[in-house]
Amino acid sequence: MNKRSFYALLFAAACSISAPATAQKVKKSKAAKTAAATAPEPDLSVTYANSITQEDLRKHLTILASDAYEGRETGEKGQKMAAEYIAKYFQDLGLTGPVQGSDNPYVQHFQLERTRWGDVTFMVGKQSFKWLEDFFIYGKTPFQEETTLQPVFVGYGIEQEGYSDYAGKDVKGKDVVMLGGEPKTKEGKFVLGADGKPSKWSTDRSAKMTAAMQKGARSVITINPDAALFTTNINRLKPYLQEAQMGLPKAENAEARPTSYPVFSVSPTLGAQLVGTTPAALLQYQTDAAQAGKPVAVKWKASSAKLKAPVIKENVTTENVMGYLEGTDKKDELLVCSAHYDHIGITDGKVNNGADDDGSGTVSVLELAQAFVQAKKDGHGPRRSILFITVTGEEKGLLGSEYYTEHPVFPLASTIADLNIDMIGRIDYNHKKGDNYVGLVGSDKLSSELHAINEANNTKYTHLDLDYRYNVPNEPERIYYRSDHYNFAKNGIPVIFYTTGEHEDYHKETDEVDKIEFPLMETRARLVFHTAWELTNRDNRIVVDSNKP
Repeated sequence: MNKRSFYALLFAAACSISAPATAQKVKKSKAAKTAAATAPEPDLSVTYANSITQEDLRKHLTILASDAYEGRETGEKGQKMAAEYIAKYFQDLGLTGPVQGSDNPYVQHFQLERTRWGDVTFMVGKQSFKWLEDFFIYGKTPFQEETTLQPVFVGYGIEQEGYSDYAGKDVKGKDVVMLGGEPKTKEGKFVLGADGKPSKWSTDRSAKMTAAMQKGARSVITINPDAALFTTNINRLKPYLQEAQMGLPKAENAEARPTSYPVFSVSPTLGAQLVGTTPAALLQYQTDAAQAGKPVAVKWKASSAKLKAPVIKENVTTENVMGYLEGTDKKDELLVCSAHYDHIGITDGKVNNGADDDGSGTVSVLELAQAFVQAKKDGHGPRRSILFITVTGEEKGLLGSEYYTEHPVFPLASTIADLNIDMIGRIDYNHKKGDNYVGLVGSDKLSSELHAINEANNTKYTHLDLDYRYNVPNEPERIYYRSDHYNFAKNGIPVIFYTTGEHEDYHKETDEVDKIEFPLMETRARLVFHTAWELTNRDNRIVVDSNKP
């Protein structure tokens, strides 16, 4: 065999071997493409939710809840430091600062009015009574200068069909004096309530105030006939009453509200002397009214009394902080993700760092923002726009969210929902360590779809126990009305308030970072993200189809 034949045979053999191998590669390539085509797309909600980590939550919280921030009290140095930190973080992420006309487009400045009581005096006849021992005041006061009172005893201050404490009495411009509560039998049954239960005159604090306002009274003085209970109440409220209070400035001609009406709570000794009787006679009046089932006439003659309750006012500037992420094809619709970043500052020389309240909510909003920004950078930005907002003044009465909803940067009509986070870092009194839960408030109050979306996302992704104990009608602690979501809800915007409830360190200097349950907090924050992801990417805006109490 010559060389040419050998090489020819060798070449033929090589060809006969390589041909089947090439065909096999073609088959494998086609199979790979088919497999890729049929493989499920990655769940982007999971991809970006997983970027919310306990490590990052801890990093932010360790800074914002440190002593350097002095408890972040509204209007004070630490709150402004926190505002600067959050604004810079939003800017570094690449969010847009949406506040026009501000020196910093990430910051919405506004004014609050800070008030505190001056030298309060109360004289009945020649006897002087002490503020925060014999009486206290809440609401506004018309008694800046020493004023002679015109007390009129009106029983329990009840005005309804079949029971009128105001019948035959002129109280316009005068100071009505009334007993707290309502008639109750010696067996403890309420005379005016259904089935012996309390009526609105006991359960709704504003009911008596509203009745007095409608009758034209100048102020309300409520007597607590139970001396021991009065002392307990005043001791419990004293720290709050001694604090300066804040509010949004109101126009002088603004309509009066029961919460701003001047109300005095007085001891049985002071109250009895004011209306010209004795503490024992006040107790007897309660018995007589309950037996009669109607107001009882008395022959008491009111004493002369003078009251001075001056209020000292000053203006305070404070800040909401926000970052805006523009959506794609539905960018004119907006989701709000909110938390309050203020806390209660320093008390008795101790810094209240508020790691849970509401450092936990604040840093969760920061993490939500980074997750959505990363999604947009990767080409998966939300269809609807998102406003990430951390508000101030929540501890002073939901003031930052109230200001925003009265001066919105984006139209409230285009705001589809508010997901509000306030305290999601701990275990509350109703649960034990190891419970994998989150409390939900308001999710079904305005939108059945919002409620269903959140539940479905929890079932699919986070598997938390959803606790609705604070979402029931007539819930006694009124949690639905006690965080910033409520200012959106009262404007008809669906809300979910995510919280894990109060615990033994609530509003104490012991609410520290080392007590935060970071793994649980991570899961809770991821649930908020999953719900936000669906709300911003679904085809239809969620419906507003209910109005539950």
